[in-house]
Parts: sequence; C-alpha cells; structure tokens
Amino acid sequence: MMNSVFSAIYNKLRVWSPLVTSVRRWEKRVYIRRYGYEDKVAVRGTLPRTKLETPLPIPRYEPKNAWSEKRALFGQNDYIDILGNGTILPVRLLSNVPYWMRGFKGNEYKTLLRKRKYLGSRLEERNLHKYEQMQKRIKYLFKYLNYKTNN
Repeated sequence: MMNSVFSAIYNKLRVWSPLVTSVRRWEKRVYIRRYGYEDKVAVRGTLPRTKLETPLPIPRYEPKNAWSEKRALFGQNDYIDILGNGTILPVRLLSNVPYWMRGFKGNEYKTLLRKRKYLGSRLEERNLHKYEQMQKRIKYLFKYLNYKTNN
C-alpha cells in the first residue's frame, strides 16, 4: 500500500517535472514545393491533336534572291588594300562607323577619351546629361585601370 502511494506521487511528480515534459514536438513534415503553382505547359510529351484543332499553316518556301544588290555587293571591299593599287584605304570605306572612330583600335577608356576629344564641346552644349555620364565613366575607368589592374 505504501508502495502504491509512493509510486502515485512519483508518477505525478515525474509528469510535472520540466525536465521530462517536452515543450515542442518536432515531427517530420511533408513540404509541398511550389504550392499554388500550376504548370500551364503539358509536360507529358507529344500530345495528339484534338479534332477541333486545325493545324497551323506552313509558310510557302520562297528562296532568297542571291543576286540582289545587297547580297551581290556584300564584302566587295574586303581585300581592296591587297588587290587594289594602294590609293584607297579600307579605313576610308567604313561608312557605318562614326567619323571619330574610323581606323581606331583601343579599349573602352581610350575610346571614351577619343570621343570626348572629338565631340566633347558639342556634347556638353547639346546633351549635358550624356556628357556627365561619359565623364563619370571615364573617371571610373581611370581609377580601375590604374589602381586595380596589374598592367
């Protein structure tokens, strides 16, 4: 009888003890990835066409005109310095390049310096924001090239 009283008290204390009582219960939870996302594309492979759908029209093949002026004269001045008599330089034929860049070779910093040399005053008058952005880029590249590179 005494044992049952002691065991009952012991059980009550054991349940009450904060060392035994667990505050949180950690269980394995199944996480649903991409909750709420519905895949609009059917990823089951090729699907059969339903009877209501009509196939898209395939455009009729028409070969390009190989002898149009644009295609026929493409690259005609590529070897003018080798095959010509030396009076015409290939640099002079670059009509799609700004005049201040014709025959110029250099990195971005050198290109911006050359642009400022040729267009600086005009750019400052007409488009001040663009000029300031160019100045800012020149300043950044100057610091980068002089302090952060080995050359």
